[in-house]
Amino acid sequence: MQLLYDFFPVLVFFVAYYLGGIYVATAAIIVAMAVQIAVEYLRRGKVSKMLLVSGGLVLVAGALTLALRNPLFVQWKPTIVNWLFAVAFLGTHFIGDKTLVERVMGHAIELEQPLWRQLNLMWVANFLFLGAANLYVVYNFSEEAWVNFKLFGMLGFTLLMAVGQAIWISAKTAQAKQEES
Repeated sequence: MQLLYDFFPVLVFFVAYYLGGIYVATAAIIVAMAVQIAVEYLRRGKVSKMLLVSGGLVLVAGALTLALRNPLFVQWKPTIVNWLFAVAFLGTHFIGDKTLVERVMGHAIELEQPLWRQLNLMWVANFLFLGAANLYVVYNFSEEAWVNFKLFGMLGFTLLMAVGQAIWISAKTAQAKQEES
């Protein structure tokens, strides 16, 4: 359910694109992000930094896309967001006592510090890859192909990363238990 909530603006963008084109989709994602931020605030009394960054970039890139009638601004937004996340995750590798992935997932699983650091670097690589893949699609395929990639490709790669992460964590946890016995 959380994954659907997280991808709500992308789904809105996708549907709006096929109903009205890139500029209708751009306006729709701006509204969807504002709604998502408002819902998050009403549910939790605060909004995650990741959502605020993404929402801010949607607003800026979307406004530029609409004002200048140039879809490249909104097409670059996923790359900028992913690369900012990569920098944030990498930054916590060197600053602070916990990596960002440990702060996000530490309540749910227990790993040794070196494993948290490895997992954090996996997410850095994932965000770098997603940003680069987005640009590749923007500049080498049609606008419609990019819209489909934005929903299906990025969601697919993110799901693959999450499944791979779960398998990796499971293997490392099993290995640690075996070493204890």
